[in-house]
Amino acid sequence: MNLTLRQLGYFVAAGETGSVTLAARRQNISQPAISTAIAHIERELGVQLFLRRHAQGLSLTPAGRTLLKDAKRLLKQAEGLYSAVGEAGQPLGGDLAVGWFTTLAPVLMPELLQSFVAGHPGVRLTMREGHQEELVSALRRGEIDLAVTYDLEIGADVAFRALATLPPHVLLAAAHPLARRRQLSLAELAPLPMVLLDLPQSRDYFLGLFRHERLEPSIAWTSRQSDVVRTLVANGFGYSLANVRPRADLALDGRALVRVKLAGDPPAMRVGVATLRELVPTRPGLAFEAHLVACVSEARVPGMAPAANTTPRQRRR
Repeated sequence: MNLTLRQLGYFVAAGETGSVTLAARRQNISQPAISTAIAHIERELGVQLFLRRHAQGLSLTPAGRTLLKDAKRLLKQAEGLYSAVGEAGQPLGGDLAVGWFTTLAPVLMPELLQSFVAGHPGVRLTMREGHQEELVSALRRGEIDLAVTYDLEIGADVAFRALATLPPHVLLAAAHPLARRRQLSLAELAPLPMVLLDLPQSRDYFLGLFRHERLEPSIAWTSRQSDVVRTLVANGFGYSLANVRPRADLALDGRALVRVKLAGDPPAMRVGVATLRELVPTRPGLAFEAHLVACVSEARVPGMAPAANTTPRQRRR
């Protein structure tokens, strides 16, 4: 097979813009050069990459969409290889895209970014937030280099490096009758109105805690936003379960919240860094992962209150 990185770059430009004209403008070359590169790749691979429509421009075929994903990944790996050789011994620089689990981002992200940027001002960071399915999909599409997330249903193609365990706790309004309890069991909570964080996989984790005890919670309210869940709880709409421990025990409207230990031995979530196994890490990516390892541990999670004096078991896989 005789394909060059330059030809793949021309194909990626055409696939992303949907136009030979725009691709040529982006690559600063002639339109025939783009067309020639695409035709050469199609001959080499024996597939059609585009449907060519005069009015709508170029549309990727299924084979084209597959190649676009793989070509972007290959080009990124090649860029990392050149950077590793060319920048050895030089100050760290380049682009880095980091994904953050949506409930972890507002607590973990600020302090970690501040300290990383202070040590590596030449790195151009891009942040992306989402739930687990969105982050894993973004890793597989090559849209982010790594993700700070939980060990929730991660496939074999994704590597996960655990940094700290976050046991579940009960979240209550400060005025709730049970707020002064030292601990609460799932059996006590099940009949009470629950405010559920309704995110894919997170929902299954929280409901799984009850199923493991052969209990069924009374879900009264749901939200995909953790701040909405906290505000509903603070205003007396019910209790919730959570793993993140913000230092401020307040909802966004200023009402007070209380964290109460969940009795028993509940499976804890593990927070860590996820990367695509087949993707060669860049120097900025390696540096950021090392920064996470240095800053996040069982003893201290940036932005979070200390955990209760318990040793929760890890979540069953």
